Amino acid sequence: MLKDKIFDNYKESADFILDKIKIKPEIAIILGTGLTTLLDEIEDKVEISYSDVPNFLISTTTDNPGKFIFGKLKGKYVICMTKRFHYYEGYDFNELATPVYVLKLLGVKTLILTNASGAVNYNFHPGDICLITDHLNFAGVTPTRGNNLKEFGERFYPIDKLYDKGLRDLAKKSAIDLGFELKEGVYFFTVGPFFESPSEIRAIRLLGGDLVGMSTITETLTAGHCGIKVLAMSVATNYSSDRIENMDGSEVEDVARKVSPRLKSLIIKIVEELGE
Repeated sequence: MLKDKIFDNYKESADFILDKIKIKPEIAIILGTGLTTLLDEIEDKVEISYSDVPNFLISTTTDNPGKFIFGKLKGKYVICMTKRFHYYEGYDFNELATPVYVLKLLGVKTLILTNASGAVNYNFHPGDICLITDHLNFAGVTPTRGNNLKEFGERFYPIDKLYDKGLRDLAKKSAIDLGFELKEGVYFFTVGPFFESPSEIRAIRLLGGDLVGMSTITETLTAGHCGIKVLAMSVATNYSSDRIENMDGSEVEDVARKVSPRLKSLIIKIVEELGE
């Protein structure tokens, strides 16, 4: 009965949103730190505060609890999330499955994720936009732990193609059309909220991590469970702690804001080309 209640909670959230937006979006975009300028390009907006949605989560990272923005982008219906949720906010990992399961029930088939991350790879620098090709999740946690919800997928599911190659190829072509190239790399997930020690960074680099951050993994793993295609892009906003001293995160939003116009153009181009 417990899992029936959990599914009913997701459905109640989705039904509330659908009643407001009326049309099922096929594309969802979750916006990372400093990357919300894309919202200026959305037409016929419908805004829904997270706090109004039954059973939904509320961001604790700022005074703004976050909201959904629904509308048209390049003629396609999209729904954006202005805030995402993190383990370090105090949520359990199974709670962090909520946003993507709700998006699935809204009709979403493609999920575009952006985040801000630390550059671990010596060839990555602040300001680089990087496609995530794979991840390392040594935290040993998953948002799909517990009673499996068969309405979304099977308990055991593959993640070897989690970061969709077709979407990555589209992103690379779109970037070239816009006059720049994307880097590609492996994202290493840490729980935060503290930054990593220099020794941890050296270990991450040795293990094959190119970028490090505190988000995205719960969303991609949940999307993999319920059959949503994922395109994840990371903005390297700072060097890792073995490359810079006394890092406090103050540079993250500044760099993200500077890169935001380029990333916005890229996402618009990708959305325009999707399904063409």
